[in-house]
Amino acid sequence: MDEQTVSQDKLVKQPTAPKKVNGVSIENLPDLLTVAEVADLLRVSKLTIKRWGKRGKLPAIRINARGDRRYRKEAVLWLLGIQTE
Repeated sequence: MDEQTVSQDKLVKQPTAPKKVNGVSIENLPDLLTVAEVADLLRVSKLTIKRWGKRGKLPAIRINARGDRRYRKEAVLWLLGIQTE
């Protein structure tokens, strides 16, 4: 084995660090996020998130009689430019 093959084997065996966005691990995010969670993740105000929902940039799911909004994790990651596997 040459030196390059050995170094490539070492790279393959090392576990990859989980992706983080603004200090939050992507793998630990729930499938549906609240307005506050999305706002913190994207570093914008809650009002901006609601406006984006009205304009269709970030579609919301209404979950109860009050009409609370939830956002799909995939849609939020798409806004960040992160592809889900």
